[in-house]
Amino acid sequence: MLKVTLSERPEFLAGDHTRLREIFHPAKHHLQLGYSLAHGTLDPGQRSKRHVLKSSEVYYFIAGRGRFLLNNREIPIEAGTTLYVPPGGEQSLENTGSQVIEFLCLVDPAWKMEDEQVLE
Repeated sequence: MLKVTLSERPEFLAGDHTRLREIFHPAKHHLQLGYSLAHGTLDPGQRSKRHVLKSSEVYYFIAGRGRFLLNNREIPIEAGTTLYVPPGGEQSLENTGSQVIEFLCLVDPAWKMEDEQVLE
């Protein structure tokens, strides 16, 4: 068993310009997992860079409002929204609200730098 709190995980700026904290990553936390799990935030008025992953992703939005762009399709998001992004899906997130967007992102198989391409 491994118990963590969000404050124990260091925050960093991801390649797409969201702020992330890796909660679980099998390569970094010696866990027998096929996926990685991260907590992310995006400030009001900000947009993440368009990017593509070789892995699939599931986003669960905890707080905030905005737009998720997936393969040129605009999807409104708010707290409680869950999205599946297939491998190779071109994506970005824009915060159109007045509060921070907060989300969890599960990446399967686990995120690797070489599996991500930032498009801008």
